Amino acid sequence: MRYSDFPDVAARLPQVGDAAQLDVERIVALHPDLILGWKTGNPAPDLRRLETLNLPLFVTEAQRLTDIPRLIRTIGAIAGTQAEAKRAADALERDLHALRSRYGAGRRIRVFYEIWHRPLLTVNGQHLISEVIELCGGTNVFSDVPALTPTVSMEAVLAARPEVILGGSSAMRPDDLAALWRAAPISGLRELPALYVPADLIQRQTPRIVQGARVVCEHLDAVRKRQPSAISGKP
Repeated sequence: MRYSDFPDVAARLPQVGDAAQLDVERIVALHPDLILGWKTGNPAPDLRRLETLNLPLFVTEAQRLTDIPRLIRTIGAIAGTQAEAKRAADALERDLHALRSRYGAGRRIRVFYEIWHRPLLTVNGQHLISEVIELCGGTNVFSDVPALTPTVSMEAVLAARPEVILGGSSAMRPDDLAALWRAAPISGLRELPALYVPADLIQRQTPRIVQGARVVCEHLDAVRKRQPSAISGKP
């Protein structure tokens, strides 16, 4: 798929579409043994067309952290690579458990998570990123918003009283997030720490999310150690 860039060999594979459109004819010509479909990321009409052609299609989506190791095992069973899949899934579960044990019981840090800046987009409590924040001992300040990826205003961010801003997009360099928020037009936001999280590690439903989770946990722990609660005044 277009934009697939990990591992490096993925960039050399044939491209058969993206989130906007699948090249069904090219997929058919490749005679695949298995097609993995992304339930909400691939166009539904294209997936239905693949089904009508009786191609070997498995459509799924990871919505929670526990889904990722489960799907690794499932795909391994379908592909005949059960042993390798089990090792990878077991390692992922161990790593996530270790992060939860180390960081999850600390003082809760109120987090605003930015996934895009124009317009300003965040995530609600049903998003996988919000679960990562919880795992690391944080609280997503927009967890109760109905939309999965709502657009919010800077005034709404200020009113939500975050202690830290996390996030970043694939179009950003590591220092861009902090620079954007230092230039915020609202006092009270410019002073907040704005810490970058590589988008490829946190916004993709893959085993690499544990690397993104580690970055989130370390950022929140640094905030926790650096300052008492700006909300409650407790240490």
